Amino acid sequence: MSTDTDSQNQLVKRGNSTLDQAAIVLSGGSLLAVVAGLLAIFQVLRMQSVYAGLPLYQWIGGLLTAVGLGLFVVGGFSRAGMLRSEPDRTAGLVPTVTFGLVGFVVGGLLAAQTLGLSTLWPLGGLVVALGAAAVTVYPRGDLGTTLPAGALTLLTGLVVVTGVIAPGWAWTPIQTSATFRGDIVVAVLAIVVGFLTAWMAARAYSGFGTRGKEAGAYLLISASAAAMLALLLVLVGYVVSKGWGPATKGIQWGLFWANWTYFYVPPIDRYLIIDGPVLWFHWPFVMNGYALMNDVNGIMPAIVGTVWLVVGAILFAVPLGVGAAVFLTEYAEQSRFTQLVEVSTNGLWSTPSIVYGLFGWAFLVPRLGNSQSILAGQLVLGFMLLPLVIITSREALKSVPDAYRDASAALGVGQWETIKSVVLPAAMPGVITGIILGVGRIAGETAPILLVSAGAPFPRDAPNVLASFQFTTSPPFVTNDALLQATSALPYQLYAIITAGVGENIGFAWGTAFVLLLVVLSFYAIGIVSRIYFRKKLEA
Repeated sequence: MSTDTDSQNQLVKRGNSTLDQAAIVLSGGSLLAVVAGLLAIFQVLRMQSVYAGLPLYQWIGGLLTAVGLGLFVVGGFSRAGMLRSEPDRTAGLVPTVTFGLVGFVVGGLLAAQTLGLSTLWPLGGLVVALGAAAVTVYPRGDLGTTLPAGALTLLTGLVVVTGVIAPGWAWTPIQTSATFRGDIVVAVLAIVVGFLTAWMAARAYSGFGTRGKEAGAYLLISASAAAMLALLLVLVGYVVSKGWGPATKGIQWGLFWANWTYFYVPPIDRYLIIDGPVLWFHWPFVMNGYALMNDVNGIMPAIVGTVWLVVGAILFAVPLGVGAAVFLTEYAEQSRFTQLVEVSTNGLWSTPSIVYGLFGWAFLVPRLGNSQSILAGQLVLGFMLLPLVIITSREALKSVPDAYRDASAALGVGQWETIKSVVLPAAMPGVITGIILGVGRIAGETAPILLVSAGAPFPRDAPNVLASFQFTTSPPFVTNDALLQATSALPYQLYAIITAGVGENIGFAWGTAFVLLLVVLSFYAIGIVSRIYFRKKLEA
């Protein structure tokens, strides 16, 4: 039996090798068009630039035309039995809906712009949409996959390669509305059509059947992940490229030979002189404030203000959030109360930040000296962070296997000791992950800071919080005047630059954005290192 099965698998593999290779080539060509479109949008490549004798837009059009024809050939050969395939009865619901929507857009544009049906364009879109859906759902799976994708790709390729839509082309749908330039339209068409075609070509892999659908799904997931990663890298890279120069202006460093004398008490009882080189470093943009006499104005007060706001929010929200999660998960029974808390925390996490800022302005500020202050900002950001800490901590605690609790109880350990020594350490990586996500949100918030803690947008000095603590023998026993003063912060300072007009201050704005990115990534790094530490400690 095993010999027959192996022989059959080898036969299927040999029979599908040509179709597999064709699907890979078509998917690769489509993804190449997608990459070219993305590079053109980000102006790495230009549509008018000539490569090997042809402008880029004609290369894209020719590539899409070839891929469209290739899809027709693959689908026809499969239907004629010239390629071994095992297609399903139909292409499926998802491709049908997808090409129906694409057909509606194409038909509506043709009816409105080409035929001049300004009010009846939905009818034209509906007719084309029904036709595209019928071509997808009624034929066998191989034709239902390749025909609509091939027709769309071939039409797009011909429109682009013949110059109907070219870099010099422009389209204004309505008078005085936005104008769509040809180079952007060609790039967008390459991305959208290329992505859809790559998906359909991947479904042709291994015979249009179940394995083909798996290949298509794998392509969609991989492409989505790659797109998100690429978008992140592009955003970070763009900020770094714009902000690196202004932020690093005036950096100085060097070495000098230092001499220190240390007095050691017995049993050493002697002076120890240490001579050696010392590295000194000065970064004006990060270490200076904003003053007229500075050679390079800096953002040190805003950096310090941002750090104190985030640290205060963490100290306020994390103990409360983790404590609430422990109570709801380990002590409270599942009831309407816990359901109400879950709904409330989900709603609070999705509440816009301006609402938190308005609450702080109306409720906290009048009770904290009736002026904007660091403390008010810490509390507002803490309220924003609290729901996510509760949600992620509860999920992390729920993910701890009950076997851990049962084993601890079997050893006679009390519930609190079990939670403290077993459950919380096991859940700590998940808790820290939630804190990292929350800090990434609150560190870049502008609206709450603007309402409850914003002082001068470009201060000269940073708030000296640590040196302002005073201890008394009467309530409240600890006071800190610096916490009751307003402060600047990196998001607020960036907002102030933009509202003042970024013309002459564009470099200062990009430098501030660059440092804000570094601060947020620093908080992320601290959280990631903490998560790795607790995970290794758990595995030890």
